[in-house]
Amino acid sequence: MPNKWFETVAVAQRRAKQRLPKSVYSALTAGSEKGLSSRDNLDSFDELGFAPHVAGNATNRSMSTTVMGQSISMPVIISPTGVQAVHPEGELAVARAAANRGVAMGLSSFASRSIEEVCEVNSQVLFQLYWSGDRETMVARLERARRAGAQGVILTLDWSFSNGRDWGSPWIPDKIDAKAVLRLAPEVLARPRWLWSFARTGHLPTLTTPNMARPGEAPPTFFGAYYEWMQSSLPSWEDVAWLRAQWSGPFMVKGVSRVDDAKRVVDLGASALSVSNHGGNNLDGTPAPIRVLSTICDAVGDQVEVLLDGGVRRGSDVVKALALGARAVMIGRAYLWGLAAGGQAGVENVLDVLRGGIDSAMLGLGKANIDEFVPGDLVVPNGFFRSLGT
Repeated sequence: MPNKWFETVAVAQRRAKQRLPKSVYSALTAGSEKGLSSRDNLDSFDELGFAPHVAGNATNRSMSTTVMGQSISMPVIISPTGVQAVHPEGELAVARAAANRGVAMGLSSFASRSIEEVCEVNSQVLFQLYWSGDRETMVARLERARRAGAQGVILTLDWSFSNGRDWGSPWIPDKIDAKAVLRLAPEVLARPRWLWSFARTGHLPTLTTPNMARPGEAPPTFFGAYYEWMQSSLPSWEDVAWLRAQWSGPFMVKGVSRVDDAKRVVDLGASALSVSNHGGNNLDGTPAPIRVLSTICDAVGDQVEVLLDGGVRRGSDVVKALALGARAVMIGRAYLWGLAAGGQAGVENVLDVLRGGIDSAMLGLGKANIDEFVPGDLVVPNGFFRSLGT
């Protein structure tokens, strides 16, 4: 019997590909248009090297920190993603894993589990909003998150420009009806373990979004919620400032890649910003977040917490981001591969892999605390950085 434990995120991804139906796996893969940004998110980390020490290194090492008022055991946060059809327990498995490993969890508006369910098993939930619906609807969603126990809000603004994939997009049904069952049957039957995991619960994926439900109404389907977002007016900076004012706690703006936008985020009073291109699922050709991170940190890092989201697959990637000024990173596909491969234990496995990689890099670089990383710890090739909006 193969070992359930995996030693890298790459192994988790291979197991996820073996377990998930083709359409489900394809829905999780990154990229839009030609896939330039999604490839750069990964390749850019490989261009950075380390400058290690060989003696006098720290025996005791600490990687705990705080982000958006939350004490976390390492500089990693679960990024909000919809995990429809990946695993029967969905975000509940992710939330339990995050709680067991001492990290905060971002919960998507498009999640398959409600904010109430997730807050019951994890006390460090950050609720994610898209600019969707009218102001009254968005305030109602904030109030619901507050009542459920959310500790902060993440406003995602880096998902507006995606337009198809050269390699094709998966077919995703609006609901699992007879037509969908017939069309998906061949690929589902080819993945009996995935099918059995849902069959044991007595139901197939519902493809609904409970956090987008209006009071007293049934949860809309994914495409119903998507349609609401598509029909909503695009937000101005004044709109974003208004939304920030509706939430008294920590507030993050996710999706920044330009210095001038980062300064606007500071001006509206946000607690944090995430340097992100939505995993490459946005305007293709946008540079990898790690390439623009340092210029944003140099400009506003003393006024707002700066996080990085995009391409993180190893603990050494986390350290590279910290050395360039990030307070922490957010991970998305890395934990989704773990969830698909092993449920809650798989997510915990991914977090353990990242923790071990961070500790190994700290040892090699002679650091006792994650606050000690500096750009000089890295080997950076000429022409690596991008400076946008300066």
